[in-house]
Amino acid sequence: MIMKSSELRQSFLEYFAGQQHQVVDSSSLIPGNDPTLLFTNAGMVQFKDVFLGQEQRPYTRATTSQRCVRAGGKHNDLENVGYTARHHTFFEMLGNFSFGDYFKEEAIGYAWEFLTGILKLPKEKLLVTVYAEDDEAYDLWANKIGIPADRIIRIGDNKGARYASDNFWQMGDTGPCGPCTEVFYDHGEHIWGGPPGSPEEDGDRFIEIWNVVFMQFNRSADGSMAPLPKPSVDTGMGLERIAAILQGVHSNYEIDLFQNLIQAAAKAVGTDDLSAQSLRVIADHIRSCSFMITDGIVPSNEGRGYVLRRIIRRAIRHGHKLGQKEAFFNQLIGALCLEMGEAYPELVKLKGRIQSILLKEEEQFAKTLEQGMRILDEAIGSMEDGAKTIAGDVVFKLYDTYGFPADLTNDVARERGLEIDESGFELAMEKQRKRARSASQFTMDMSNVIDASETEFTGYSNLVDDCIIESILVNGVKVDKVEEGESAIIVLKQTPFYGESGGQVGDKGWLRGNGAFSVTNTTKQGKTHLHHGVLREGMMAVGETLTAAVDTSQRSATSLNHSATHLLHEALRRIVGDHVHQKGSLCDSERLRFDFSHFEGVTAVELEQVEDMVNEQIRLNHEVLTEVMDIESAKEKGAMALFGEKYDSDVRVLTMGADYSIELCGGTHVKRTGDIGLLKIVSESGIAAGVRRIEAVTGKAAFDSVRSTELTLQKIASLVKGNSDNVLEKITSLSEQTRALQKEVDQLKSKIAAQAGADMASQAIEIVGGKLLVSQVEVNDPKDLRDMLDQLKSKLESAVILLASVNDGKVSLIAGVTKDLTNKVKAGDLIKMVAPIVDGRGGGRPDMAQAGGNNPDKLSEALEAAVAWVSERV
Repeated sequence: MIMKSSELRQSFLEYFAGQQHQVVDSSSLIPGNDPTLLFTNAGMVQFKDVFLGQEQRPYTRATTSQRCVRAGGKHNDLENVGYTARHHTFFEMLGNFSFGDYFKEEAIGYAWEFLTGILKLPKEKLLVTVYAEDDEAYDLWANKIGIPADRIIRIGDNKGARYASDNFWQMGDTGPCGPCTEVFYDHGEHIWGGPPGSPEEDGDRFIEIWNVVFMQFNRSADGSMAPLPKPSVDTGMGLERIAAILQGVHSNYEIDLFQNLIQAAAKAVGTDDLSAQSLRVIADHIRSCSFMITDGIVPSNEGRGYVLRRIIRRAIRHGHKLGQKEAFFNQLIGALCLEMGEAYPELVKLKGRIQSILLKEEEQFAKTLEQGMRILDEAIGSMEDGAKTIAGDVVFKLYDTYGFPADLTNDVARERGLEIDESGFELAMEKQRKRARSASQFTMDMSNVIDASETEFTGYSNLVDDCIIESILVNGVKVDKVEEGESAIIVLKQTPFYGESGGQVGDKGWLRGNGAFSVTNTTKQGKTHLHHGVLREGMMAVGETLTAAVDTSQRSATSLNHSATHLLHEALRRIVGDHVHQKGSLCDSERLRFDFSHFEGVTAVELEQVEDMVNEQIRLNHEVLTEVMDIESAKEKGAMALFGEKYDSDVRVLTMGADYSIELCGGTHVKRTGDIGLLKIVSESGIAAGVRRIEAVTGKAAFDSVRSTELTLQKIASLVKGNSDNVLEKITSLSEQTRALQKEVDQLKSKIAAQAGADMASQAIEIVGGKLLVSQVEVNDPKDLRDMLDQLKSKLESAVILLASVNDGKVSLIAGVTKDLTNKVKAGDLIKMVAPIVDGRGGGRPDMAQAGGNNPDKLSEALEAAVAWVSERV
């Protein structure tokens, strides 16, 4: 009996659970606090700190089925998906781990027992590799397990350095490392390829199915190896690879899991050719995309979100290649849930969200896919005979104008035996980056006129300081002095004024010495602070000592909002999802504005929960701690850095609450969260695809907002003769009364229209086969016009009717033809003839059509023309 993929997964976990291993759930595809990895790409990632001795777990043995993605960064299999039998963007890694518990003998024994005892793989089909110097592993395989010597292969250092071997594993340039042993399956002589270590090892005959790593050394920066006090074991076996062997197929795409997804994909795109290579791509990509979204990644133009967008677009393009021009990719989530939902219930829980995000991406990309493919086809068609490379500027145009990632263009090129000019594309990309950097310089470039010295900022602790004028600029020109009434920029050697950066506005205040200079804004040019303002009295000169005093009320209110932004960011991540990342902010003395990544509007319930969480942190009155440390220490502490921000080697880490918010930030902040007083969310809205904005107020502004709402409520209560306790009840009652009255009005209008229709019916003239009624009527609502038409059609039974009304200088036209006359006169044709006469346009069905017009002075002429036109046709 063939073992299903789901049964294999369960069998593996149950076997190791029986060997006293803790079954640990798969971790997220987003590595926890590990900036070195784009995605979780192996089973050991979630245990990295355990292996390093930086984390303790309540168990020393573990087993997992870890979901992994290799589609970006160092490990990227995206371009090979669909072209090979075993490459995937998403796969499951079965693994067992020992943290200083058992070692080589037990690990090898477990591997052999599971493969040959539980899975019943033929022993003669298996061969193993060991590191050339690992005699212990060799002896265990040969003497304990009993594998013949000709099926144990020693793999040495073949990459030009000691320990540079496929069978010597290293976590990094330094740290835990050690030899590994790998188990290979022989698919048979009928498939080309040689054993590991041979010139033909890249063939498909011998396939690695299990890797067992023995972490027994700690490698120092000088290359020396010291034995670890507690050697550990890290193993990995690809679920899809071993399933292919157990199910007697050569390609991973032929296993049960993929076959069901391929059939669902074929149905979705409308093809009967189940061997189509594109179906493999689509089946692979629905897995990676769905699990990425499950773990909080949303499509965007950066980082993990961009990888997700690339994979979605690649799947859509392959559906397009098979002839499907409509949205289809999102439909496959149902089939995926049937295959993997039992093992990963979170997939089923978030099915609706996944489908919604995929559909939105499909709809957006569909608008440009066809045009982009046309541009690419034209470019390929215009290439000279024999040319094999698509120009870099074409690749860039497709990326920049049509949203085609370069790897998508490369995918198309590969199918047609071509390649892309990657260096030309990168050159065009760099030119665009330079243009973007240039365009982003909104402030005047003062680098040629301002001294290069760095301004010392003293404003974290002082709001008043004695300072020396280093330089003065008037109209962009460096001068020695500034006189009364002149606008200028003053640079000080040190300053308590915060320069606008990090989303926080610059300080305002006064510089007082021989004169009084009103600072209206403070900005930064590099690390130099620029004090913008006007000299209100006296005169100031370079070299003068003065007193710089920051506007304390403005600084204090701004700091409240800035600190609240940090609390808000963390609350959004906890309530809405950890895919939330800051996309921009603005904190001034009046309010805060926070932009963040999210694929849909934040619900009213979520906003309430976010607001509650922030205010709870305010009430807890945490001390706000700031520490200066090197960037690596900050990352180890868990500090969140903002994407796109550049940080110095030493950074300022802001902590609010021991385990609440830790971020890198150079802004000014409150001393305790309680100083914020209160946060009140004012609005939430979308500002771009996948980007939302929250505006909020704090402190006195928040109190004023609540009071304003309360006063408004009181006024409403007074208007409805109630109070704040029963105002909702009063308004509900009034609303119900209004609806009842409106219903009575509508009924009366219908009666009036019916009577008017009865009166108008007598005005109809006889035509061949029925009657013709053309008339101007007095109605205010287009609905009343339609009701009147229906009444007349019913009363006249066989007729052509045209009604017109004029309101606010606009003409409304409606035509109706009973079905027995539509073979002679069509309402849509009648409207198309009449509407232009009153400067309008319109159309509709043969039995009913409508139009509007802008020239009521021509209405009489239009109605006369209608009578003549209908008479000619009947």
